[in-house]
Amino acid sequence: MFRNYLLTAWKVFMRRKLFTAINLLCIVLTLVVLMVIASLLETAFRPSGVEGKSDRFLQVLMMRMEGPKGNRVSTTLPGYKLIEKYLKPMSGVERVAAVTLPASVSVYQGLNVSELMMRRADADYWKVLDFRLLAGRLPTSADDAAGRMIAVLNASSAQRLFAGTPKQAVGQRIDVGGQVFEVVGVVEDAMHLNAYADIWAPISTFPTSDYRNQLSGLFTALILAERAADLPRIQQQVARIAQGVVHDDPTEWNKIRFWADSKLDVFARILTQSTDTPDSGAGKLLTGIVVAMLLFMLLPALNLVNLNTGRIMERRSEIGVRKAFGATSSQLAVQLVVENVLLCLAGGLIALGATAGVLAWLESADLIPYLQVDLNLAVFGWGMLIATVFGLLSGVLPAWKMSRLDPVHALKGAV
Repeated sequence: MFRNYLLTAWKVFMRRKLFTAINLLCIVLTLVVLMVIASLLETAFRPSGVEGKSDRFLQVLMMRMEGPKGNRVSTTLPGYKLIEKYLKPMSGVERVAAVTLPASVSVYQGLNVSELMMRRADADYWKVLDFRLLAGRLPTSADDAAGRMIAVLNASSAQRLFAGTPKQAVGQRIDVGGQVFEVVGVVEDAMHLNAYADIWAPISTFPTSDYRNQLSGLFTALILAERAADLPRIQQQVARIAQGVVHDDPTEWNKIRFWADSKLDVFARILTQSTDTPDSGAGKLLTGIVVAMLLFMLLPALNLVNLNTGRIMERRSEIGVRKAFGATSSQLAVQLVVENVLLCLAGGLIALGATAGVLAWLESADLIPYLQVDLNLAVFGWGMLIATVFGLLSGVLPAWKMSRLDPVHALKGAV
């Protein structure tokens, strides 16, 4: 029976090649957009490689300070003092790292000036993230303690500043805003939230030590758990710590709140500016993404319903003959749905190849610096599932309508 369905579907597709091509184009364009978005979201929320441990680390990115009467509110980044005094002594965690957000700096080489992004990080940062070292070494706690003027470059910046292999950049000196650093290592390019930068230097290389006394400032804290199952406990612990933080001027700010967030929570909190409750808004964010994708699928699905209805109406005589010879409405409906699902699956396979091409173009076009995104098996599976759902959405209604035609009316060409 299924073989007959396939043969019939093939003959129907070949009968009206232009119509089939238009259907495929609509399916492919829709699925390419959906799968590109799915790949980028997976890269952002579930990264591998340098942030491969993100399933067991949390991040304190924003802190909220309120005045005595609640009439003044300030949302800021944590300072080094907050991380060093309150978060690093935490029990039951593997380590806590402090790192600044990337900031633009000028790198001078004679008359040449390069604008690059720089972070300052402690030694724990290099143990929380899994950078791939291409040459040299990574900073250590001894470098932090001694305040050594050393730096790590990513591969693209090393090539830009010192043409040649990554190894040739090691030992070179760079002038960053008047400070001279020795390059001790080169790492692979990375664009993830906590790994994106061109240059890294120890925190102790700040021009002044004022940062050590700042409760709010330029930093973010990465808290690495020993096991993923420990994350809820650590989140509760961080919330309790926040309640005990005392501002240097309690008459100005008497209430401080911050939360330990997962990767998804960080993105949601940034987008929704939810800084006053433990709920980051991640549920709302995911719901919004799913609803948007479903609505995006719905519009072309409705168009395909109209196209499929027109195509099936041309087969009224065929439907009438089959019903006259005993074919049931359910058999005809299954046939019509199978045809549409097969068309969508074919579109899905074409869309997978097109998606791979689009993602390769995004990587090479440098629209997102250092982007590395893969079309993996999970995305492939989601793509085929979307194609199947797409076929059902756009095929069930016209199939049900045509399968219920009266044989006499169908043979006469009436609906």
